[in-house]
Amino acid sequence: MLKIFRASAILEGISYLLLFGLTMPLKYWAEIPEPNTWVGYAHGVLFIVFIVLAGIFCWERKWGIKRFIIFFIASLLPFGTFYADKKYLSVATP
Repeated sequence: MLKIFRASAILEGISYLLLFGLTMPLKYWAEIPEPNTWVGYAHGVLFIVFIVLAGIFCWERKWGIKRFIIFFIASLLPFGTFYADKKYLSVATP
């Protein structure tokens, strides 16, 4: 479960950076909307997967709502999921 949660954190972070760092400029500056559509869909799915897994993982580990809120806020910030992975998930014991 930990490996899946960590993978979702990394993939969600990458999709966030791709969406706002690459495809949004393509959409608005170069008028190429197609990549933004597909990356946006992928990011939306990965965001939901990350949040659901954060809830499940926090419940299983009995970490409480505070840790879940940290994961939720991390998912909203650029590089936030990378930070959460490094600080909370890389030191978690299986």
